[in-house]
Amino acid sequence: MKKTLEITKALADRNRLRIILMLSCNEELCVCQIADVLNITMPSVSRHMSKLSVARLIESRKEGRWIYYRLSEEFPYDLLDWLEENLSDSNEIQNDRRVLEKVLSKKSMDFCKNNSNIRRKCNE
Repeated sequence: MKKTLEITKALADRNRLRIILMLSCNEELCVCQIADVLNITMPSVSRHMSKLSVARLIESRKEGRWIYYRLSEEFPYDLLDWLEENLSDSNEIQNDRRVLEKVLSKKSMDFCKNNSNIRRKCNE
C-alpha cells in the first residue's frame, strides 16, 4: 500500500503529470527542457522531479552540470497507458508536446543534446 500511496501522491499534481507525459514520448529530458515547456524555474522542476523520484517513477543521470531524467524501469506501464488514454487529448498536453518539439529543435541548447531527442512512440 505504501508504494501505491507514494505513486498517487507523486501524480497528484498537474505539472508532475505533464512531466510524466513528456517523458513518455522521449527517452530522456534535461531539467532545462522541462522548465522551458512548463514555464517554471529549474529549482521548481527539481522539486517535482524529487517527488517523482521518491515514488520511483523516474530515474536520472548526471552529465557535467546537467541532470537528465527518464521514466523508471519500475514505472507501472499500465498506469502510463491509462494516463495517455485519459490525458493525451487534453489541450494542455497537446500544447506541451508542440512546445517540447520546438525546445528540442533549438540549436542553442547544445548543453541538452545527448539523447534528449530520441523519441518513443507517442499519441498526438
